[in-house]
Amino acid sequence: MGINKQSQISANLQIGPTSEGMVRIYIEGKNIDLPLDFEPEEANEIAQELIAAAKTVGFQG
Repeated sequence: MGINKQSQISANLQIGPTSEGMVRIYIEGKNIDLPLDFEPEEANEIAQELIAAAKTVGFQG
C-alpha cells in the first residue's frame, strides 16, 4: 500500500512522552499494537513534516 492509496483499516493513534524521555507514537488497531519511540529531535522533525504536508493540502494555520 502506498501513501496515496485509501484503506478501510481503522486504528487509534496516541502521541505522548515516555518515562525514558522519548516521544512515543502509539498505533493500535485490529491485529496491530505498535509503539514507535523517537528521540525529541526526531519527533520535532516528524512534526515539521506533518505541518509541511498539511500546508501542501491547503491548511492555513
